[in-house]
Amino acid sequence: MNDVAAAAGVALKTVSRVVNNEPGVNAVTAGRVQEAIERLGYRRNDSARILRRGRTASIGLVIEDVADAFYSSLSRAVEDAALHHGYLLFTGSSREDAARERDLVLAFCARRVDGLIIVPAGSDHGYLAPEFEAGIKAVFADRPAGAGCEADTVLCDNAGGARAGTAHLIAHGHRRIAFLGDSPGIFTAAERLRGYRQGLAAAGLPYDEGLVVMGPPDPARMRADLTRLLTASDPPTALLTGNGRTTVETLRALASLTDAADAGAAGGLALVGFDDFELADLLGITVVAQDPARLGRTAADLLFMRLSGDERPTSRIEIATRLVPRGSGERPPLPRRDRTAG
Repeated sequence: MNDVAAAAGVALKTVSRVVNNEPGVNAVTAGRVQEAIERLGYRRNDSARILRRGRTASIGLVIEDVADAFYSSLSRAVEDAALHHGYLLFTGSSREDAARERDLVLAFCARRVDGLIIVPAGSDHGYLAPEFEAGIKAVFADRPAGAGCEADTVLCDNAGGARAGTAHLIAHGHRRIAFLGDSPGIFTAAERLRGYRQGLAAAGLPYDEGLVVMGPPDPARMRADLTRLLTASDPPTALLTGNGRTTVETLRALASLTDAADAGAAGGLALVGFDDFELADLLGITVVAQDPARLGRTAADLLFMRLSGDERPTSRIEIATRLVPRGSGERPPLPRRDRTAG
């Protein structure tokens, strides 16, 4: 900075004001300082600034999978908010592994991030207590914190969305609706199953465990499950799929069913998917759409509110979903003889 001051013919304090975007420097002088900065290749020493201010101007984001479209949108929204506030964002994927989540979170804390946004994989977050005592702020997104942790939380209305999807299929005449969800230990999967059951109950329809399949969207397993459902004596006429990846794998499995009975049943199925996904509009797939960008923005807003010193009680925000009809969820049930014909 002394070299820049000498080259620009100004005081050291003037250079500091220009570098830190502080007021009090006229445009001509600021231009002269910027020219000297570019010519000399000066770069601000952020490590020294961190030591002075006691903050790193960085936050950590832990999501399930950075390759997943839902979490990519959430991450982009958090990144935009961080840049707006002059913060750097570190991101890592837990891969639905509680131990990996904890390792990532503690690694970010060891690097002295000022705050965290966590999509939790685990159900015990007591390990965060020492970090909170040290001043770290945290917001949980998409899923709530587990035991031993009280923090701001931003969720989508999972149960309400699944309830609406189920009601939509019922309104189009379906009474045998299968639910294909993710692993039941995942908060969002359990909530969507709950919404499905509520939708059936509201219409006076019984809950049939034989129509429910829960587990990771493995292609071989899903094909076997769908074959079992569609060759049953009283097969479903509609499917409610629990997330975008499950919907895509369901469509692939249905397309791969080649024997006459399966093909006939599969061809007449109505389908509503939870989560929008790329090409769903072109494929005519009715979905219960979430807003991952809004989820990310809201979580980031809460975090930066806490970093600014807000100490109001922790909050829990639920973001509404919306049903997007595109054709697949509006098919009426076929007569039974048509569903089983080749």
